[in-house]
Amino acid sequence: MIGRLRGVLLEKQPPEVLIEVSGVGYEVQLPMSSFYALPDAGQEAIIYTHFVVREDAQLLYGFADKHERAMFRELVKVNGVGPKLALAILSGMSANQFVQCIHNDAVTTLVKLPGVGKKTAERLVVEMKDRLKNWTGADLLTPEADKMVFENEFTNSAANHNAKDEAISALVSLGYKPVLAEKAIQQVYQEGMDCEALIRSSLKSML
Repeated sequence: MIGRLRGVLLEKQPPEVLIEVSGVGYEVQLPMSSFYALPDAGQEAIIYTHFVVREDAQLLYGFADKHERAMFRELVKVNGVGPKLALAILSGMSANQFVQCIHNDAVTTLVKLPGVGKKTAERLVVEMKDRLKNWTGADLLTPEADKMVFENEFTNSAANHNAKDEAISALVSLGYKPVLAEKAIQQVYQEGMDCEALIRSSLKSML
């Protein structure tokens, strides 16, 4: 089991990164909430991971901290929720926000996430309410950390020649339909915005 990686970020193409550890490059998919917290390409990063082995692939999912990884692992236990959907959920909202949705039976908010229909949203609320009742602010991202994740500006040092197309591609990878992804990006785009800022703003606008 690969549980943690510490190495140099070679490439950042949301929602995936390539991180080199002792000469080996690992491709890791992250929820956008964790992706925002990464340093620039060329710098060292620590990523907590969840390793999935399938008949046709071996996949690594990465997280900024253990608590977000724990939430991911709780999500994939729910019937009908696979790693890709869990990744999309944690890209659309922070762990704290998700817990609040569950506690408040906020089905209407959950269905705005890609791949989450009404039945899936209701199943999430039913199956996770008891499971998350003992989770506290100390276990998840604090409100202050949430604010940093969603409001702090990050600078992407990678090639930024077409931020719009990269942002649209990232949203499609997370499960959004291409037409919806393009519309969301166009609505929030402002001159000078990089790919990560576009993704962050568009995800917030769709909730």
